[in-house]
Amino acid sequence: MAMAAALLAMFPLLLVFVVLVGWQWPARRTMPLCYLATLLIGLLYWQMTWSRILAAPVEGLIITMMLLYIVFGALLLLAMLKHSGAVSAIRDGFRKISPDPRIQAVIVGWAFGSFIEGAAGFGTPAAVAGPLLVILGFPPLAAATASVTIQSTPVSFGAVGTPILVGVNKGLQDQPAVLDYLADHAVTSGLTGSVAYEQLLFEIGRRVALLHGVIGLLIPFFVVCLLTRFFGARRSWREGLPVWKFCLFSGLAFCIPYAIFAWTLGPKFPSLLGGPVALVLSTLAARAGWFQPKVTWDFAETASPNSGQATAEETAMPSWSLGVRMAWLPYAVVAGLLVLEQWGPLKNLLARANWEWTITSADVASQAIVARWNVLTSPGTAFLLAVLFTVVVFAVPRQGVRNAFSEAGQKTLAAALALIFAVPAVRIFIHSNVNGAGLAGMPQELALAVSQWVGQIWPAFAAGIGALEAFIAGSNTISNMTFALFQFEVALKTALDPLWIVALQAVGGAAGNMVCVHNVVAAAATVGLVGQEGKIIRQTIIPTVYYLLAAGLLGLAFCHPRG
Repeated sequence: MAMAAALLAMFPLLLVFVVLVGWQWPARRTMPLCYLATLLIGLLYWQMTWSRILAAPVEGLIITMMLLYIVFGALLLLAMLKHSGAVSAIRDGFRKISPDPRIQAVIVGWAFGSFIEGAAGFGTPAAVAGPLLVILGFPPLAAATASVTIQSTPVSFGAVGTPILVGVNKGLQDQPAVLDYLADHAVTSGLTGSVAYEQLLFEIGRRVALLHGVIGLLIPFFVVCLLTRFFGARRSWREGLPVWKFCLFSGLAFCIPYAIFAWTLGPKFPSLLGGPVALVLSTLAARAGWFQPKVTWDFAETASPNSGQATAEETAMPSWSLGVRMAWLPYAVVAGLLVLEQWGPLKNLLARANWEWTITSADVASQAIVARWNVLTSPGTAFLLAVLFTVVVFAVPRQGVRNAFSEAGQKTLAAALALIFAVPAVRIFIHSNVNGAGLAGMPQELALAVSQWVGQIWPAFAAGIGALEAFIAGSNTISNMTFALFQFEVALKTALDPLWIVALQAVGGAAGNMVCVHNVVAAAATVGLVGQEGKIIRQTIIPTVYYLLAAGLLGLAFCHPRG
């Protein structure tokens, strides 16, 4: 029974992987199949009620609207910048820092993207960094690959620590196993009650930062090597090697302060503050000529089917020019708004705009299907306010405004065709925990089967479970919320340190963002690549495998059995 449940739960995931990544079908054709398979398995084997199996997709459609709102805002800002003349100024400014796309990818994707992740999270870095890289002349597929790859190390502390402070917190809060653990350790820690629990989250965050800080050092190098291997004229991994010093420098510039902030300030600040430190240090190093390659590398002319896009965009631009600082202002507005909304009094004020709808109730409140959205705190609103700023300050012509809305609308609609099936399928998968078959939810059945197979070498697999749920749900926060308690209890049953095991869960959940279908669909849409999601995942799966293998090895090293 348990084996059959695990295999059936795995089927929709294997279907997506084979069809989307292996056969390279576009997501708009793949995801309806995944949705149908998940629905039938939930209905026939898990025996979910009709009310629940219909409510889950409704919630999924609302989440889809939230995602498309962000995608539309990012696309509209990029289109408005194009029609204002700011695109050429931004491109020229970055080329003055370094003409080498490898260096540009590290600065924009890794350093700037990490800051945006810390401020907003939830896929926003790809919506910001991807279009910026296209502005710099990157082939759209290369831009999407680079911007998705960096959604790893900074993710666990994204959106001001949400994956830990909400995800892990909601998963462990008031659970008997956790309360018993805290009681057992009260003598040695000297802490009790809520203070002890807050310290538990703090300690988990420290371990997450240590794991990410070691593994993430090589992510800038992966970004660069993926570019040279798949988008260079020679298709060579070796062409990424000349910038290894700069990649390592930028990796250290982020990971060291990232770990320090986690150990001293807590989960809110590692990515939010580590990103700007890395951005400043990496930019200064590039300007000063430190760690720069002797020979400038560039993309192959045939690297992208849209290789003529830059010329077409330049032709469409107004004839006047803008200064570099002025051209950057709209993105500075976005970053500033994302940070400002985390300010306590304003955050509390904006929280009043929370919208909530209980689609279907349950005997246990946590099992109800509830859709939530706050338009005011969505990154999409920050993008739209930046668009308004651009139109007014840059005096964008009326025809340019119309064209920008048309371009952004068409690309958003194309992305919607995949997302309206992808996200509802995910919600059925997650909400299968309430059923008439007496089974755990589909994700839990999968995880339980793996834990029974591997025993005390569970640390090698713990991150993989986190990545699997993030691949399904598209969120490190949801992954942690779903599996934090499961990981905690597995650790106790196998005499392992539960804090390290939950930390591995969070790290794996972050790594899974690199291959999450609806994150990739959204990233592809922002650079105009709808239908090529499988190509992106075939590339980002390489750093994902590295991340999970490294996490597993570190987990085995750190998670010694407790006596």
